[in-house]
Amino acid sequence: MSAPDTLAPALERVLRARQAERLPSVAAAVVRGGEVVWAAAVGTASYEDERDATPETQYRIGSITKTFTGTAVMQLRDAGMLDLDDRLEEHVVGVPAGSPTIRRLLAHLSGFQREPGEMWVSGEAPTIEDVLAAMDTYELVLPAARAHHYSNLAYALLGELVARRSGKPYTQYVDDRMLQPLGLARTTWEPQEPYAQGYLVDEYAGTVQREPHTDLRGVAAMGQLWSTIGDLCTWASFLAGGRDGVLDASTLEEMWFPQVLVNPDRWERGWGLGLELLNREGRIFGGHGGAMPGHLAGVYVHRESGVGAAVLTNSGTRAQPTEFALELATITLEQWPADTERWRPESEPPAEVRMLLGRWWSEGNEFVFTWEKGRLNARAVGAPSWMQPSVFEAVDGGYRVATGRERGERLRVDGDRLIWAGYVFTRTQQPFATDG
Repeated sequence: MSAPDTLAPALERVLRARQAERLPSVAAAVVRGGEVVWAAAVGTASYEDERDATPETQYRIGSITKTFTGTAVMQLRDAGMLDLDDRLEEHVVGVPAGSPTIRRLLAHLSGFQREPGEMWVSGEAPTIEDVLAAMDTYELVLPAARAHHYSNLAYALLGELVARRSGKPYTQYVDDRMLQPLGLARTTWEPQEPYAQGYLVDEYAGTVQREPHTDLRGVAAMGQLWSTIGDLCTWASFLAGGRDGVLDASTLEEMWFPQVLVNPDRWERGWGLGLELLNREGRIFGGHGGAMPGHLAGVYVHRESGVGAAVLTNSGTRAQPTEFALELATITLEQWPADTERWRPESEPPAEVRMLLGRWWSEGNEFVFTWEKGRLNARAVGAPSWMQPSVFEAVDGGYRVATGRERGERLRVDGDRLIWAGYVFTRTQQPFATDG
């Protein structure tokens, strides 16, 4: 089904309304199923050159770089070069003993102070040698794993971890293992024309001032990259499902698994492994925002549908790119829902599976076992429609849950009953009992 005629005008209206809120320029795009379905830009990329922004204009993406850093770490883990529960000191000489684990660094659970020194005071970023030399002076402002605490320092150190374990500079590693394989030709470490000049918009006068270009040098893993809305849409699709030769879908699933809630009193924002996770009315979006002097950015994707959005602007204030990107994605999801898959008859299940199909009871609750898409499934009766079933795979002597409820647990046939995750399942409702 093609996009509804109302979608592009609705997205365009939102884009123009946002730029009218005193932003020099805004570029935005929506991706669906790996395809950019809408892209536009409005405003001025450079007042000095009197140059308008276009969808091909490059902007600074700041901390979206951290999603590349997280992906690099997971690639190295998959290659057997580290374990996420290793302490950083095991891989980076110069880090004091007792350092946080790699997992906690990725999830902003390390407790490290926010910045590697006072670079935003001095205006000069440290080299990685400066960072390592100053490790004894950096604070653990919270005990590790106590609570979420965003840390650029943690990601500067993860960038050095990537360099040490891969044997090549961090930036070259990202070029070789992500940018080139995914075709992100307009994602670079330094700006390439046409690019947007960053500005500060005066809150009261409505005037603009040029913002300086900040080179993060040896701490590039924190936020050095520049990109376009097109490249970020490609990256969003990758974050939703992985890509053969870059990162498996199963590893991306790990990155999406929540490690911490930012505010335990409001379950709206959390962190996975290198990914920010946002809950908007039950839809979970993953991605990251970015902020550098004169530039704000955001890219987020709804993994289940593959719908995501990228937003870039050359203003250091007012843009709210995260909420803007989520608004664009939500409009698309509501106006252009996923096509309903046509039902087709299943192939005949194996005889040993056929005998398991139907209704079973455990602890007074009813479950239905079915054969779907060539696999055994189980659902609790009355479970919400959004809840995925347990999907089993055959193993020696029985089955094991591959995805869904009780993932990883075994199911075995025991005469006229089933034993699943240590509980008895029978064909009729029976009292809970431990005897045979």
